Amino acid sequence: VLLLGVLLWAPWQALHGAPLTELSGDQDFQLFLQRNLEFTRKIRGDVAALQRVVCDTFQLCKEEELVLVRQHLDIVQVPLEQCHKRTFQAETCFSQIRAGLRIYHSSLATIRDLLPEHAGLVETLQLDMANLSSNIQQQMEDLGLATVTYPTENQDPLPTFSSRFHHQVGGFFILAKFQRFLETAYRALRHLASL
Repeated sequence: VLLLGVLLWAPWQALHGAPLTELSGDQDFQLFLQRNLEFTRKIRGDVAALQRVVCDTFQLCKEEELVLVRQHLDIVQVPLEQCHKRTFQAETCFSQIRAGLRIYHSSLATIRDLLPEHAGLVETLQLDMANLSSNIQQQMEDLGLATVTYPTENQDPLPTFSSRFHHQVGGFFILAKFQRFLETAYRALRHLASL
């Protein structure tokens, strides 16, 4: 546990030298960060609720028990390395967060199909993700940072599964990877708020 704590903490130490002094004193930027930290926390809670449903419904609760099945699935971790590099830049981090939210937004259709009785929660989660992405885009524009807007018709293809069990395990891994993505995004926003 101690080693895990050190590993999770270490990359954030490198950010203390980040070249963001021009943003740190901006009241509007700080308000944006505080609001979206809360928003990200809410999204993380909703993802955790869906993870509990997958665990209770399908008895899929621990990644280490599913390592062999994962090798047969095409589920990748959406990168957020720009949010914890030594050369941290708000522009590239925010762009990666927005791109990741777009990818997970479409991936959640897999969860909606898997848990049709929880479609309302999935749709609320997708709406919250779209709003968070929009908030980040608006803040980037307000700060004069370059933004990238992805066309909605060019959505990433949904993963396909060869069996119902693979669909269940795929849903488990989508949620697990999304939760890790959100943790990194949350840490990046929290770091910016502490500057």
